Amino acid sequence: MAFAARDSRPADNLTKHTPIMNERSFPNHPLPTAPYLEQAAQWPTQGEHVLAHYDDQSIVVYQAYKPSIAAYAVAHGRLGGPEFSFARMSWIKPNFLWMMYRCGWATKSDQERVLGLRLRRPCFDAWLARAVPSSFGTARQAFASHEAWAGAVANSDVRLQWDPDHTPSGSKSARRAVQLGLRGAALRDLADAAALEVIDMTDFVARQRPFARDDSPDLHTPVERVYPLPQEPSR
Repeated sequence: MAFAARDSRPADNLTKHTPIMNERSFPNHPLPTAPYLEQAAQWPTQGEHVLAHYDDQSIVVYQAYKPSIAAYAVAHGRLGGPEFSFARMSWIKPNFLWMMYRCGWATKSDQERVLGLRLRRPCFDAWLARAVPSSFGTARQAFASHEAWAGAVANSDVRLQWDPDHTPSGSKSARRAVQLGLRGAALRDLADAAALEVIDMTDFVARQRPFARDDSPDLHTPVERVYPLPQEPSR
């Protein structure tokens, strides 16, 4: 399955960062942000794309946790602690608004704390390269049979899933967003080899929650652009 951006515009144009007016940082929030409406005007409106905040060395992904798990991660600069389970699959989301949809802008039970995890890009790219689609319907071109796909799913430590992206109000978008499910060695790397920084986004999310409307000029979100994906994952 190819990861090339699926949009009518050339992929090179999608990954360029056009300067956004009013780009700024919030107190106690190290990620640059910009008005949502200005960013949305530059994003592709359909197709499969990874919108993310990234630079040459790192990419930021998001997860939402119960307060105790988040407190440990912020204090230690990595995931872990007595309540974090390395025996399950954990899903990371590069797209801030997809995370807001999933956690209800940090209002859902056990998702009251939102963390940004700054990761090494080579680790993230390696996960993409070996990810197995979570649905056979999206994996038909990569596997000869359903049985071959099922075997790859059982043996893989990275699962890939494309879902409808969402607007600030929670409405579905024609654009599709990615999430990666990590387990085993990949999940351990998320807390160790891949980890660069844990960013507590909770206060920022709370400040933006009142503006979580699709037409709000006051809503700011982390600066995101289309992430350049590998053209063809290895199998």
